[in-house]
Amino acid sequence: MSHYIDPDRAQFEAFKGLDRDQPIEMLNLVKLRDTAAYPEDHALAGTGLTGAEAYKNYGRETAPIIARLGAGIVWRGNWQATLIGPGDEVWDEMFIARYPTAHAFLEMVTDPDYRKAVVHRQAAVETSRLIRTSPAKGGASFG
Repeated sequence: MSHYIDPDRAQFEAFKGLDRDQPIEMLNLVKLRDTAAYPEDHALAGTGLTGAEAYKNYGRETAPIIARLGAGIVWRGNWQATLIGPGDEVWDEMFIARYPTAHAFLEMVTDPDYRKAVVHRQAAVETSRLIRTSPAKGGASFG
């Protein structure tokens, strides 16, 4: 499994180049580390927290920011099995976060409190996928 924790510059620039005035939904697929990997100078370094515990810290500290921006989790699920795709991609956290606009997402990731909290995500995550989507209507058929 390849390891992706933060976007690279090209990915972030492509994200910023898309329409920012429409609602977006972000599909999050997250594989957690067994043991959190905080930077050596962080207060939680060497405490033995699990990746799940560090990710809970991230969630707790970012919840007020997300609420203030009018964003929220619209779907959450638990991984059971991969029917089509790489068998080594097993996800501990799967959810879709909805933001009122891409501006709100960008405001979140540049918020000073978020920037402090994201260290928990970086310590917790072994690899992840973060996929921007535009909301679309459901229906009774595929395609």
